[in-house]
Amino acid sequence: MNPEDFEHVSDIPSEEPSAPSQPPTQPLEASSEPLPVCDYTGESDEPCEEPARVRHWSSAAVVTAAAIGSVVGGLLVAAGMVWSLGLLPGVTPLRVASTPKASTAATLSISPSGQALDVPEAVASKVVPSVVNITIYQSQVDNFTGQTAVVEAGNGSGVIIREDGYILTNYHVVENADRVVVTIGVEDKVAKVVGVDPSTDLAVLKISGSGYPAIEIGTPGNLKVGQFVMAVGSPFGLEKTVTSGIVSALQRSEQVLAGTNDLTTYTNLIQTDAAINPGNSGGALVDATGKLIGINTLIQSASTAVGAAQSAGIGFAIPADFAMSIANQLITDGKASHPYLGVSTQTVDEAVAAQFQLPVQSGALVAFVRPGGPADQAKIKRGDIITKIGDAPIAGVADVFAAMRLHKIGETVPVELVRADQKLTLDVTLGSDATR
Repeated sequence: MNPEDFEHVSDIPSEEPSAPSQPPTQPLEASSEPLPVCDYTGESDEPCEEPARVRHWSSAAVVTAAAIGSVVGGLLVAAGMVWSLGLLPGVTPLRVASTPKASTAATLSISPSGQALDVPEAVASKVVPSVVNITIYQSQVDNFTGQTAVVEAGNGSGVIIREDGYILTNYHVVENADRVVVTIGVEDKVAKVVGVDPSTDLAVLKISGSGYPAIEIGTPGNLKVGQFVMAVGSPFGLEKTVTSGIVSALQRSEQVLAGTNDLTTYTNLIQTDAAINPGNSGGALVDATGKLIGINTLIQSASTAVGAAQSAGIGFAIPADFAMSIANQLITDGKASHPYLGVSTQTVDEAVAAQFQLPVQSGALVAFVRPGGPADQAKIKRGDIITKIGDAPIAGVADVFAAMRLHKIGETVPVELVRADQKLTLDVTLGSDATR
């Protein structure tokens, strides 16, 4: 799939992007021989793919209502009911003001073996208190007065992962925020950004206090396609919204253009058809027992001729176990490190293989090897074509990223490759991108 088909799902207005001080990724620049060759940037093992087009958010909602009756009085009653429920296009339903009670942790043990109709209600009751709304504010200069003011710039979601106020969310939710406010129950709290990891699009916030309803962490590795899931977040700022669906696919890897030249690679994502919209970013994807299995991050959207986005029913979440490993590093050290191979690669497909008469039909062509890096020490060379890392087949650049995140820093991993007409297996001890 193309990078331009995917978008972040935070509800932040689009604007002309400026060069970020800490971009999620830096795509490597290609030279001309023998394939477009990537110049190593020193930031990460970056893909060398054709730049994607920036997508802009939009949404569509269609509401249809009809009332049929043969008696005038009946028609009036039916119409009144439709109006009061807000089902007529363009009509906003009346709201009754109330003072909601503060959310508390729900002590529930949920078994999906019970009645099917009870599962969504029980899951929502357990999970909703653990998901918060995040509002970001940015400093802007008033063009008329010249004064600087902090104004609301967008919203997203977050998940309470510890009772002492630590919250996990997406990096793109809090990126460029001058002030972050978390709404928990009926209370707004200013949050501190503990740490961010742009390369994985994750961030951790901290609010004062204790005794918060931390979510229960699940095991995404046991997921199966077709399993029930529920998404919880604040789409379009509508706090504590729940939607349900199934696991549509597993181990998806996608690349997203976050700015003019900022290409972020997501690996091993959970795909779901549970409705996810702008503002759901950073929210929870949970299973039928109410355990966190993913952090909602991306949706796929298609454009019409006039540039309006269409809901495709395809959303993606970062697996909870991987997200928690990054969160724990951010809480402990304020930063995160990742396994590091020390190469820049380009995707080899059938067309490229035929054009350059390569010995394989798919793989990742090594365009650059960092001197002294793990790959260099293992004798991997420029021009090698990587076909397997550990147990993971490599068909392109995204697979290299995905394979790296299956391993740990310091782990020795067999790398299968083709050099000229020779097949080799070299053992590489993975380094840390924090010390490269």
